[in-house]
Amino acid sequence: MITLNKNKHWIFLVFFWFILGITIWAQMIEGYDVWSATYQAVLVLLCSIFLAHFLSDIILPNALKKNKMTLFAIQSVIVVLILSFCLALIYTLFSDSSSRIRTYPEDGHLTTLEFLWARFCGSIPAAILINGTACGLRFYQEHNVIEKNHAQLQQVHLEAQIKILQDQINPHLMFNVLNHIHILMQNDVKLASNLLVQFSDILRYQLYECNKEYVSLHLEIKYLKDLIAVEKTRWGNELEVKSKWNIENRQLQIVPLLLVPLIENAFKHVSRLPNQKGYVHVSCEQENKTLSFKIENSHAEQYKTPSKSQGLGLENVKKRLAIQYPQKHQLNINKTDSDFTVTVVLDLK
Repeated sequence: MITLNKNKHWIFLVFFWFILGITIWAQMIEGYDVWSATYQAVLVLLCSIFLAHFLSDIILPNALKKNKMTLFAIQSVIVVLILSFCLALIYTLFSDSSSRIRTYPEDGHLTTLEFLWARFCGSIPAAILINGTACGLRFYQEHNVIEKNHAQLQQVHLEAQIKILQDQINPHLMFNVLNHIHILMQNDVKLASNLLVQFSDILRYQLYECNKEYVSLHLEIKYLKDLIAVEKTRWGNELEVKSKWNIENRQLQIVPLLLVPLIENAFKHVSRLPNQKGYVHVSCEQENKTLSFKIENSHAEQYKTPSKSQGLGLENVKKRLAIQYPQKHQLNINKTDSDFTVTVVLDLK
C-alpha cells in the first residue's frame, strides 16, 4: 500500500511538471524561435523543479518533524522570491528589445534592469503556484504517513488493552478449577481425574489457540462446551445445568475468550435457594453470520455470595466488545428478583 501511494505521488508529480513545461514552452513559442523557447522552458522547468522540491522534500518535512511552521513560512517566502528572480533572469537574458515588444508589449520600452524588475514582480504569482502545488502534494503525503502511524499506534494500544483484558480471564479460571480439583482429590479421586482431563483440554486451547487475533468459531464453541462441562462436574447435583448449541457455519471467525467471563459469572454468582436447585441455562445459536449467545442463572439478593470482583467480568466483556466489535454487537443485561440474564448478539462478518 505504501509503495502504491508513493508511485501515485511520483506519477502525479511527473504529470504536473510535464504539463507545466508544455505550458511554458507554448507561451515562449509566441515570441521566440523554437530553440530559444525550448531552452527557456527547460531552464525555467529545472529551476522550478529544484527549488520546489528543495522546499517541499527537505524544508517542509523537517519543519513538520520539528514543529517549526513559522520558520517554514519565512523559508517559503525566500524560496518564492529566489524562484521569481531566476525566472525573471531567464526571461531577461534570452530576450532583446524586439522579442520583449512581441512578448510583453507593455514592457517593451523598459531598460534591461527595469524589465528584470518587472519580470521579477510578474513571476511571483507563478512561483507561489509552483511551490504551493509541490508543498501541497508533499504535505498531503506527509499527512497520510502521520495518519497511518497514528492508526498503527492506536491499533497497538488496542491490542495491548485486549491482551490485558484477556489475561484477566486465564489465571482466574485456572486457579478456580485447580482449587476444586485439589478438594475433590480428598474425597473422589475418579471425579478429580475426569475433571483434570477436561481441564487439560481447556488449558491446551488457552495456551495454543488464544494467542491469535481470531479463532474458528467451532474451536471457541468447543472450548465453551468444555468449560461448562467442567463447571457442571464441579457443581454435581447442586445445580441444574442445561445448554443448547446450534452452529451452522463452523468456519466463521470470532475473537477468543470473549464470552468466557459470562459463563464464569453465571456459575460464580448463581443463587441456590433452600430446598431448591439453582440453575444455569446456556443457549448459543449462529444463523448466517450472526451469533446469539444467552446465559441465564438463578439469582436472589439474600442468597448472593459477596465478592470483591463482582461486575468485573461484565465490564471486561463490555470493553472487549467496544474495542473488537464496534457497532457490530448488542449486549443486553436483564436482572429480576429470581434470575440474571445476559444476551450477546455478534455480527461475525
